[in-house]
Amino acid sequence: MDAMLSPQPVQLGLPAEAAASSMVRRFQQVRAQSVALIRPLSAEDCQLQSMPDASPAKWHLAHLTWFFETFILERFETNFKPFDASFRVLFNSYYNGVGDKYPRPQRGMISRPTLEQVLDYRSEVDERILAVLTQHPDDAELAKLVTLGLHHEQQHQELLLTDIKHALSFNPARPAYARQWPLAGISPQPLRWIGFEGGLLELGFDPRSDGDFAFDNETPRHKVYIAPFDIGSRLVTNGEMMAFIEDGGYRRPELWLSMGWDWAQTNHAAMPLYWQASDHGCGYQNFTLQGLVEVDAHTPVCHLSYFEADAYARWAGARLPTEFEWELAARSVPAQQATQGNFVEGAAYHPIPLQQQSPGSPAQMFGDVWEWTQSNYNPYPGYKPWEGLVGEYNGKFMCNQFVLRGGSCATPHSHIRASYRNFFPPDAQWQFSGLRLARDIA
Repeated sequence: MDAMLSPQPVQLGLPAEAAASSMVRRFQQVRAQSVALIRPLSAEDCQLQSMPDASPAKWHLAHLTWFFETFILERFETNFKPFDASFRVLFNSYYNGVGDKYPRPQRGMISRPTLEQVLDYRSEVDERILAVLTQHPDDAELAKLVTLGLHHEQQHQELLLTDIKHALSFNPARPAYARQWPLAGISPQPLRWIGFEGGLLELGFDPRSDGDFAFDNETPRHKVYIAPFDIGSRLVTNGEMMAFIEDGGYRRPELWLSMGWDWAQTNHAAMPLYWQASDHGCGYQNFTLQGLVEVDAHTPVCHLSYFEADAYARWAGARLPTEFEWELAARSVPAQQATQGNFVEGAAYHPIPLQQQSPGSPAQMFGDVWEWTQSNYNPYPGYKPWEGLVGEYNGKFMCNQFVLRGGSCATPHSHIRASYRNFFPPDAQWQFSGLRLARDIA
């Protein structure tokens, strides 16, 4: 990336008490991380949009700034004036209550503003947000909206990585985003089954263990009956997916949901996204953010659709867990183990093989890959979306989606928790999505 586009920290000469506040520090850290993620990219890279479901990196940076300008500065800044009035339409994602939106499939057509201008936009809005925080240090509603904005930004940090990976995969030169390939020789870890008695349990966001923030779709906490079940001690691996492929898994309709079989046939699916037959005629290679590499048998498999994950589970004589089974299992993991997951801060940008297992609790529950569950993305009993325009954030997507849990190697560590509910349509592959097996206990 050109030096003229390198991110610079915001220097405002804030009062000591404001500069020391956790909100200001967190705001600066999260906003700086987004810009840091584009350092390996050129301005041309940041313009790419490879499919309608993905967005250019430049658009992500601008939209995240639009969020703070639209939902915070317009409300809390005295004598508010927009940075550029045209940005209100250009960088609106799906907030119908705000007004018109530029068509999502055409975001890559927006050559102007330039990347440099978008970074200037970010810099100015950052300065103005920090000034508002200094002027209203005790405003609870302001703090709530800024916190939401920062978690929204962390969601887009992950999307920025998955979207640029998809875009770079079309380049026949197989360019690398980063060059720190993390894999090393690992002894394979056997799959063990860990049993849970289940029962009538209270699940959902719990501030005693999940932190001080949750999206509205994680609430309210409510009772769920769970029958006794087993869950896999680790994630399903590439080697196990290879066995599925070699056993004709993609060619056996009895393993697939009807819609999944139609999807597989229409897309000529024969292996996970980014895989290809190895150049030397043995095994497979896959495109990663570290470039083209040999598929490692002991690494968790990723970039699977729900259809592929479900078909593999059926082939393995098991099933996908429900999101409530997953949450129950995740809450059994010791806190220290949960914090040692493979997140974006590790800069691997790819799942990592399991090093060792701990008896009695499942491994890799947090980080590495988002885990598909068999649960439809539905509201919890008593669910109420947030009031105001931000109420469009989650609830309106509760249709034709499945829940994923646990975070991935592209997820910021501070963004994930046991109650977190991600969701995608069943044909989505470009996210770092994999699976863990479950089974009923007779």
